[in-house]
Amino acid sequence: MPKETAVYTHGHHESVLRSHTWRTAANSAAYLLGSLRPHMTVLDIGCGPGTITADLAALVPEGRVTGVDQAPDILDRARATAAERGLENVGFAVADVHDLDFPDDSFDVVHAHQVLQHVGDPVQALREMRRVCRPGGLVAVRDADYRAMTWYPEVPAMDDWLDLYRRVARANGGEPDAGRRLKSWALAAGFTDITATADTWCYSTEEERAWWSELWADRTVASAYAGRAVGGGHTDAAGLRTVSAAWREWGARKDAWFAVLNGEVLCRK
Repeated sequence: MPKETAVYTHGHHESVLRSHTWRTAANSAAYLLGSLRPHMTVLDIGCGPGTITADLAALVPEGRVTGVDQAPDILDRARATAAERGLENVGFAVADVHDLDFPDDSFDVVHAHQVLQHVGDPVQALREMRRVCRPGGLVAVRDADYRAMTWYPEVPAMDDWLDLYRRVARANGGEPDAGRRLKSWALAAGFTDITATADTWCYSTEEERAWWSELWADRTVASAYAGRAVGGGHTDAAGLRTVSAAWREWGARKDAWFAVLNGEVLCRK
């Protein structure tokens, strides 16, 4: 089977985990929650630090959730999250979404949040998700769409940030504008019963602006993304510092507002 060929753009620097640990089932998987039942088995692909995984486990108390990620180190953080919440119906393993080490028809729900934008072959990933999903079960996928992100005020170097990020992500083998493509990818993977929707994260309060701008300002100069941006010849250290300063300039504005569009698909097998 095919193996992952893309490089995960962000890495797991503290500035990245600041956003990942903010994610919950409520703010990141609301489109799925109404379909969950207490007895279900769930596979959470690309679980990262496990905050969504733990929420899902709490919502299926008579079932079980398996969280998988390609990065072994982050799974220690996910296990700690589950342990802190006293959850016993959740486990974790290393896995590649292109070649999942589970039998056919293993799970009632297969979930992936902000994953397909980072993989080398999103259609193959969806085929594997479909394979391990039971007949009548659900594959649920949600991804941001970078080109659809919008903000105010229009700090000039923020446009440079978006252009740079999209170039770096594509050079790493991913597709940063994944949200708009999810339905198309699902059709190509063989799904016929697809509910395609969209939702947003919006950052506008003083606290939200500070949090969002600071994590991106730090990520721009200190994360794996920064090294890949410079190492790939997309910019230099001075360019990263300029973009980082733009994030802080934007975040300091009282009228600042930022919206992230997320595409969603709920696919019945």
